[in-house]
Parts: sequence; C-alpha cells; structure tokens
Amino acid sequence: MRLTMPQFDSSHVLIIGDVMLDRYWHGSSNRVSPEAPVPIVNVSLEEERPGGAGNVALNIAALGGRVSLVGVVGDDPAAALLKSRLDAAGIFSDLQVSKYKPTITKLRVMSRHQQLLRMDFEEVFGVEDSDSFEDKIAPVLPHADILVLSDYAKGTLQDCQALIKRAKTAGIPVLVDPKGGDFERYQGASLLTPNIAELEAVVGRCESEQDIVRKGLQLIAKLNIDALLVTRGEMGMTLLRAHQAAIHLPARAREVYDVTGAGDTVIAVLAAVLATGQALPDAVALANLAAGIVVGKLGAATVSAPELRRAIHSEHGFERGIVSEDQLIQAIEASRANGERIVFTNGCFDIIHAGHVGYLDEARKQGDRLIVALNSDASVRRLKGQGRPINPVDRRMAVLAGLESVDWVVSFDDDTPERLLRRIKPDVLVKGGDYRADQIVGGTIVKANGGNVKVLRFFENCSTTSIVNRIRQQ
Repeated sequence: MRLTMPQFDSSHVLIIGDVMLDRYWHGSSNRVSPEAPVPIVNVSLEEERPGGAGNVALNIAALGGRVSLVGVVGDDPAAALLKSRLDAAGIFSDLQVSKYKPTITKLRVMSRHQQLLRMDFEEVFGVEDSDSFEDKIAPVLPHADILVLSDYAKGTLQDCQALIKRAKTAGIPVLVDPKGGDFERYQGASLLTPNIAELEAVVGRCESEQDIVRKGLQLIAKLNIDALLVTRGEMGMTLLRAHQAAIHLPARAREVYDVTGAGDTVIAVLAAVLATGQALPDAVALANLAAGIVVGKLGAATVSAPELRRAIHSEHGFERGIVSEDQLIQAIEASRANGERIVFTNGCFDIIHAGHVGYLDEARKQGDRLIVALNSDASVRRLKGQGRPINPVDRRMAVLAGLESVDWVVSFDDDTPERLLRRIKPDVLVKGGDYRADQIVGGTIVKANGGNVKVLRFFENCSTTSIVNRIRQQ
C-alpha cells in the first residue's frame, strides 16, 4: 500500500465535545524551596493553547482542513482567550456559555522539557449547559463531511445518541474518541478510538493479540459500530472491522517526549483523511504516522501538513518498526499479498557499528522487506556470558528500527531463531561471516519451505566484542 497526501482543503469536519484551555508555564528550575521539598520554577514564558476538543480542531486546521467546533465554556476571561486562539487558527467555533460553571482550564508547570505539576480548574457541565446544541449544530451539520465526538467526560456530550442518530440520518459518518466505562452511549457510531486501557475497562483484560481481536469484534457487534481503532502506545495501533482481517500497525520508532494530546491527533487525522474520501486503512496509516510525529513534541502539539508530507515521502511501506511476533505475521501476510519477497536475518546487535549498517544494507537488497530478529537479553547472556548485552533489548530494537534498510524488528528468547523461522517462512535467510551457507542455523528450515540461504560479505575489523575489549583496555 502506497500512502498519498490527501487534499485536506476539500474536507470539512464538525467537532462536538469538551473544549478546554491548556496553559503552560515554562521556566528554569535550579533550586529546592526552603519551605517544602519542591522545586522552585522561575517562570519566564506563559503559553495558552486550545485543549481537548479544541486541540482536535487545531490538528485539523494545521493540516489545512476546514473545521467547525461546538462546545461549552464559562462566562470568564479564559473563554475569551480560548475563543481568540481558535479564531486565530481559522477555526469556526460556536461555544455555549454556561452561566454558573467556569471554562475548563489545565495549567502545566514545565521545566527542562519536563512536566513538574498540573493543576485542573473545572466543574463538570450538566444538561442545562448544552441545552441549545441543536440550534448550533443545525446550520453546520449539512455541510460537514464527518462528525467527531470528542469526549473527555466533562459533561458536554450529554446525549451522544441524539447526535449520532442525527448525523447518520444525514449520511454523515461519526467518529468517537470515547471516555469512561459506558460505551453503550456511542451505539451506532461509525468508529471508536479507545486506547488499550479504555478498551480493557469495558471488555476486560486482554492478555494477547487474539484477545484484543476477539473482544474488540464482540464489542463491534454489541454496539453496532463499523470499526474499532485501538491505540496501544509503544505497540502501535490495531484496526478491527467485522468480517475483515485485523490490521496491526507498529508504533513509529522515535524518542517520545510527551504523549499529551496524541489521541487528539489520531482522531483528528482520521477525520480529516476520511473527509477527503480516502479509505479507512489509509486514514489509520496516516494517523499512525502523525502520532509518531506529535509524541516527539512537548505538550499538546499538532502536526502540520508539511511534516506529514515529509513522513509520507520517507515511508517505504505500510507497516514498519518494532513489532510483536503476531503483528509480524500479519504484516508479512499483507506484504506477500503484494508479491513482496521477505528477507530474514538475526543476531545480538549489541553495539551497532559500521559493519552492522553495511551488512543490513546488503541484506535489504536481497528482497523487498527485511526482518531483523534480535536475541533477547536473557538469550544474549546465555550466548555471550555475564556482562552482555551492553544495551538492553528495547534500546537495541529502537536503534535497528531507525535504520532505513530495516522494515521490521522483532525479539526472540530462544538460543536460535529456528522456531521463528518455522513460523515466518522467509524467502531469503541471510547471515554475514566467513562460513558456508550449509552452516547457517535454520538454513535447512528455510530451504525446506522453498527459500534461499545466502552468506553476505564479511566486514573486516568490525565486531561488538572487539569494540568492548578496546574500551576495557582504555
């Protein structure tokens, strides 16, 4: 599957949900207070951004999409500030004003790119605070391509069923970012985007990939919804639809600075892409790319159209990165359906050096997709002895996943990759070294399945052991 940049300016998304004002106080922190064991922050910068449903709207606007926002605010300066920020971003907002409750505000104190404290100023809104929503939605809904319900359990979405039924009657898909343990209120929606914790709060503990798929499909049937997208942090995303194979997307391998607002970015990109007419799997893949970008930023950030375009251009396939075995099998099946040849190699890869990079580049040229299977920490200790590995498996996987030549990285706990090879059945097994092809562990398994075994050139004077020994001698 080849991803393309949508024409976001052709889309119009209507968002209804809990709007907030996010405040950030930034400053240096070099002392501990003499009054209590807390850091003293010398505030040098104050920042205000729309949060909650407002952040969803900001994400769509940053991509160039048209967006309308309906929510509830208080009769206070925070509401005026929030409205000015939305106007500046080109977002049409029609906000119901509560006479008795304040605008929901979250204040975060930041120092050295870390959040030290968050203070929430809020009271949950009631039915009386959203009683005129019908009047606000009526003129906007007929011109919208997608309706998003952004639920933060702050009381704005009192009657989700009425909104969902009204949109469906108009032929408009409804995407929901849910909250709480009662998903019945979202019955009949087109798509729900819970994170894994929110899903488990409703369906119970999911111990495996199969559990997520089975319980997710049961929830789809129970709620009469079209699809379920489960966001799973470092394990990526899982898209479930009735009578269709699950799609697992690995998380993008990059350093995570802040996950604040990542869920807002996911549903925003989903809505904006679907509003342009692209298919759901494409929208999910683009949302996954965008989430990988936004977690590398500080605070509730957005992804711009140029950033997303660059990510698309650098993306060589639909699924790449760190995967579990089950996710890898799903990805391989999709690749083989496209006629792609699967290359497999394995090793400890404890300290990545020039020899590794050159070898993996050569390995990638043997087919269309390269899998690197990595010995777990326990496996490395059994093979190399105490004191190894130098780097734990999560760091080794992250480095390998960042190499352009590598498509998927998976770990295994066995001493050899034979069990994994029997399950994966690669087209090509490669190793680097000065031995014959018939000496490669697992070679007979690959050949028995119709695959080939190749020995790649040996890179002189490059080995982790020699590097470690030289460091110890120093």
